Amino acid sequence: MVELEFRPWRDGDDLALLEIFGDPASPHAHQDRTMFRADSDAPFGRCLVATDQGIAVAAGVVFASTLHPRRLWLYVEVAREHRRTGVATELVERLRALVPAGQTTELKSRYTRTAGTDAAAAAGFCESLGMTQIQVARDVIVEPGGLALPVFEDDGLTLEDIATGSVELTKLVVEFYNATHQWDDAEMTLGSAQKMLLDDATGAQGVVVFRDKPKAQGGKILTFAISYTPARVDAPADVLLGWNPELGEEESAEPIRGMLAMLAHQYPVKLEVDESMFVLSSLVDALISADHATVISTTTIVATA
Repeated sequence: MVELEFRPWRDGDDLALLEIFGDPASPHAHQDRTMFRADSDAPFGRCLVATDQGIAVAAGVVFASTLHPRRLWLYVEVAREHRRTGVATELVERLRALVPAGQTTELKSRYTRTAGTDAAAAAGFCESLGMTQIQVARDVIVEPGGLALPVFEDDGLTLEDIATGSVELTKLVVEFYNATHQWDDAEMTLGSAQKMLLDDATGAQGVVVFRDKPKAQGGKILTFAISYTPARVDAPADVLLGWNPELGEEESAEPIRGMLAMLAHQYPVKLEVDESMFVLSSLVDALISADHATVISTTTIVATA
């Protein structure tokens, strides 16, 4: 392996590494780079930079998540000309050595495949660390015209706009998130739901819900859809489609189908769907088969245990 020096992250490394790494290969890669940060103890986080003759050529980070406390997030990126030299493995070994006693040592990471990227190297690296797949998530664009619109009734199924600050909505978002993340033990709270999914800073633009009957008659929320500002003006709306986890698969199927039909009635929408969302995932599979939806990226989440 090339003789490199390793040091903690410091101000300016993000710009220096951007010049070395180039543009991120996908939106997920762009988001992953934001994990690089200065060391901290609350929450725990350690970041190391590998340098070659004083020039930053690779970086790695592990940090604890209060939302998913079972495992530490791991992200490593290496400049192209330094790959396959053992740099990434050395970074992970050094980061593992910095994890204090009492802190979980289990790791998780992810890699993304898109039409223009090959994740074989990342998959092989994760496998070499003893990581195995715990989830697969797809970013999907659903086109208009694939689903019939739902039928609303004065004393039955009702569509309603609802404020992002609604306590009723926030509680349901918490329940939905925790129920669909049992594969990675989620501890979403009212505060974190607002901060991460509903606050203006997240790009949340509005929310619509389906109720089984009007709210004035005690109607409960069946499904909800949160729309976010897309990355580009001409991009499809980015939507989080969720449902009441108290509903069984058969009970939730029609409200989920109806909500997606409403969302994609006139314009395409983008959803993230993982395998824990069985009903929605199955619906998306059917739309893909009928050429009414397209997978734009597939992200595999892996972990050591």
